[in-house]
Amino acid sequence: MKILILCTGNSCRSQMVEGFLKSFDKSLNVVSAGTQPGLKVHPLAIKVMEELNIDISNNRPKSVVDFLSDEFDYVITVCGDANENCPVFTGKVKHRLHIGFDDPAETTGTDDEIMKEFIRIRNEIERDFRKFYNEQLDSKISINKRKSNDK
Repeated sequence: MKILILCTGNSCRSQMVEGFLKSFDKSLNVVSAGTQPGLKVHPLAIKVMEELNIDISNNRPKSVVDFLSDEFDYVITVCGDANENCPVFTGKVKHRLHIGFDDPAETTGTDDEIMKEFIRIRNEIERDFRKFYNEQLDSKISINKRKSNDK
């Protein structure tokens, strides 16, 4: 199962989604990218994922251009801008979905308020992608594993 998570900067939400999906199932081939990738993964995204023992500290933002000719089972946008400006993929894409979230990197306020927003978005991502995994992927992966074992 090959999945592309797409956002604008690929520095926060899409990186967290990539981390969660990989933690749910090591057999998933998950990459994330941005339409306008940033320079690095947001330090608070790394920090809030570390709280759940998911390490995204070695991740780097990547450009969607690098993946346009690849084949994916799912291309999932996680921000409105990426959804509206999603490029045309020349590779085969079986399913396109949008599961959107607010951008915690745009939060202003005290350090505590900003951290609470990162935690809120992280928790929403975990909830929504756990549901996506359970409803869309788990049964398909199990069927594919059974088919492989039957051969």
